[in-house]
Amino acid sequence: MLGVIFLTRLSMGIQFQSIASVAPLLIGDLHIGYGQVGWLMGLFMLPGAAISYPGGMLGRRFGERRLVLLGLALMTLGGLATSASHGFALAAAGRVASGTGGVLLNVILTKMVADWFAGRELATAMSVMLTSWPVGIGLALATLGSVAAATSWRLALHLTVLATAVAFVLMLTLYRDPPGRETQAATGATLGARELRLAILAGLVWGIFNAAYIVFLSFTPGFLVSTGLAVGTAGAVTSLAIWVTLASVPLGGLVADRMRHPDRLTVIGSLLAMAAIVALPYTGMPALSCFLVGVLAGAPPGAVMTLLPKALPPAALATGLGVYYTVFYAAMTVAPGFAGMLRDRTGSAAAPITFAGISIALPILALAAFRRLERR
Repeated sequence: MLGVIFLTRLSMGIQFQSIASVAPLLIGDLHIGYGQVGWLMGLFMLPGAAISYPGGMLGRRFGERRLVLLGLALMTLGGLATSASHGFALAAAGRVASGTGGVLLNVILTKMVADWFAGRELATAMSVMLTSWPVGIGLALATLGSVAAATSWRLALHLTVLATAVAFVLMLTLYRDPPGRETQAATGATLGARELRLAILAGLVWGIFNAAYIVFLSFTPGFLVSTGLAVGTAGAVTSLAIWVTLASVPLGGLVADRMRHPDRLTVIGSLLAMAAIVALPYTGMPALSCFLVGVLAGAPPGAVMTLLPKALPPAALATGLGVYYTVFYAAMTVAPGFAGMLRDRTGSAAAPITFAGISIALPILALAAFRRLERR
């Protein structure tokens, strides 16, 4: 069951990253700018701001597997619409449909893992599930650019549709609910003003950090192409920053669990990651730079993910996480479009990378505000 869930969620990572992987070819064919490419990336995340909050309740009401199948169907249809587009409007509609399906997957698959591994190796199972997202992004970075350059960007996007279709078949034929699972009623608690602010601040820490990293992954291939690298090579080099996190993120979590003050790991990791990202356009060693970014950016996530569960009472956590992920998705929606417009305005392929580097350190401010409020 964990394998089915992993492959299902992996298809989401592939489809999310597909636009960035084929961006240089997409721009010429659709006659759009980098700002619009950025919005196509961000639109995948846009539905999360509205759907992540009620997603769990929808799963309990209509059945979790049914909701995942609906999500995969939306991703398949959205991918087909984007690949068939000849302008920005249809491509944007396709990305919104894909993103809507992706939000349903993100919320419900987490619940499925929790049901199957309750009382067992839950943390290990969750870690395996979470790695499916970067693996999907890394596969897209490493392969789709080469496929698009050798054939067409439309065929590359068709491969992402194939991935969601295979996941649909796996979920339909192989997945089953764990034995003895009891149907749970929807529960939650109203957040007070303090709890609401804590949830928003924690969401800003996680959302801004992830948005900055996604901007880095999305715009570094374009910068490397501007320096003379082939599209496929640029994507493969950038994917190093993803593959390394498969080890650096779990290691960062282990270190955070053993530190008396894990916030120090978040601060140090964010500042060093900022330095590595900002320096990338000037080092002349992109592979080494991407490797270092992956190592350093793996330090904060483990500590950051414990912020809200430790700060809120159990009865308020489900509602708090709904707010948390709403803020997360909002940040992930806005940042790529802003970075693309920054490149269009400045004419510099390095500008989005500098923006990503500065942004990845901004969660330190939100973390400081979170701790100050928590101590009151």
